[in-house]
Parts: sequence; structure tokens; C-alpha cells
Amino acid sequence: MYHALRLTKGDDLKASIVNYAQEHNIEAGCILSGVGCLSHVNIRLAKAINFLESNQDYEIVSMTGTISKDGVHIHIALSDEQGAVIGGHLSGKCIINTTCELVILELPNYSFTREMDDGTGFKELVIKEKDV
Repeated sequence: MYHALRLTKGDDLKASIVNYAQEHNIEAGCILSGVGCLSHVNIRLAKAINFLESNQDYEIVSMTGTISKDGVHIHIALSDEQGAVIGGHLSGKCIINTTCELVILELPNYSFTREMDDGTGFKELVIKEKDV
């Protein structure tokens, strides 16, 4: 099943995706497409130590990730007004400037959860196929 939604100025990107998934009982899904622009950015960079936070305008040039009943794991690529691209792990407080168009694929034959993985130190995706 596909879901399509449009977020508008002032919406928090991550919180909006989490809320939509909860409201529509999405147990397992993935972001197929996400384009738009942000007026405030907060992304975690590689090595999971540092964050980039900025009030500069950025275009969303790519977004991908998984949706589980325990939350989301989304990576995003953004370009600035010179076309330079940055990317990282989507954190809270990424605020939509004018719009964000999202397409989500729901995977009804699966259940995704997140469980602590001692090897990585993070809650990692656990994939279970449902009996159909």
C-alpha cells in the first residue's frame, strides 16, 4: 500500500512522519520519495557524534529510510543555495520551509521493530515476516 502526503511551512519533518505512521498504523514501511525544502536543519553526521544545525534554507534532494512501530530511521541529503550537498541522519527539529512531498510504501507482510544491539550501541531494525 502506498501513502502520499504533503507537509507545509512550519511542520517538523521527522515528527510529522512519525505521527502519520502512528495515525495510519504503519508497522513496516519505507520512504520512497521525499522532496521539498527546509528552513531549519538538524542532522546527525557520520560517526554519530556531531550534529549540523542551521537556520539556512536547504532543498531536500533525497530522503530514504525505514518506518517501524517503534520509530523511524531516515537519512537525508540537502543542497544549499550554491548547490553544495550535505547529508546525514534526520533528527528532530528539521522544519519545512514551503513544502515537503512524501511517498511512503507500507509493507503489510512485515513487522518492523527496533531493539538495542549491543554490537552497535543503537536500537537496530528487527524484521519479521508475518504469517499471511
